[in-house]
Amino acid sequence: MSLYQMQKFLFDINRDPAVQQRFLAERAGVLSPYGLTQEERDAITAGDIGLLYVLGANGQLLMHYAALLGMEWSAYIAAMREGVRKYGPVRAGLYAMTTGLEEKVADV
Repeated sequence: MSLYQMQKFLFDINRDPAVQQRFLAERAGVLSPYGLTQEERDAITAGDIGLLYVLGANGQLLMHYAALLGMEWSAYIAAMREGVRKYGPVRAGLYAMTTGLEEKVADV
């Protein structure tokens, strides 16, 4: 997995209107400079917020990307939860999960 490259793309698309326009016009083409895995490319191209979250995307970067895709806040949160249900625990990055969905942490 190339978490750094995925997050670099998310940072770039969140900050650069030219990258945003290019992405909206040709999703696959704008990804070529980034060293992404096929799974990452597919998730970005499909706008699969849940899978991007599970792959380790930073939530701050991811929420702006979701907004660019026209996703409302509640749908964004639901997509992350559904991603964990569908693809399993967050695999890498800041949000990597060490417990299952049903396990309690600190009795919560």
